[in-house]
Amino acid sequence: MKHVLKKSLQAAAVLAVLLSSSPLWAVEPDEMLSDPSLEARARALSQDLRCMVCQNESIDDSHAPLAHDLRVLVRERITAGDSDAQVINFLVARYGEFVLLKPRLSWHTAALWGLPPAIVLFGIVILVIAARRRADASLAAGNLTVAEEARVAELLRSESTP
Repeated sequence: MKHVLKKSLQAAAVLAVLLSSSPLWAVEPDEMLSDPSLEARARALSQDLRCMVCQNESIDDSHAPLAHDLRVLVRERITAGDSDAQVINFLVARYGEFVLLKPRLSWHTAALWGLPPAIVLFGIVILVIAARRRADASLAAGNLTVAEEARVAELLRSESTP
């Protein structure tokens, strides 16, 4: 009896873990559009828009009231006949570039897009320079002049003689 109870508790725990790890979207059934193609467009757009409250979540994933309002606004614009670009431009005009999870490339976001590759290139240049210096130093250590070789030989003879 104890064994059966233990197994059923383990199964319940595994089931709870599996259910809790499944992705949960914040889109509520009353928000969804009846046309599946329009709903798919709305979902695609809302996954690229930042929740202004949560900031690291899309409005598709956020449960914040503002995210709900933005999801509804996106669906209203789509049903009004706006294209995806028009919906995005409307939201950017209203909330600024920050509403985009992937900001556009422009003069004020150039550092955001350019700094990571520049840092990687700078690191590669530093590594190459350090490797060359290390190689040059090891080559220089092995090349002694005739006078230096004679001095080393003299020092070695003087150490071996008591």
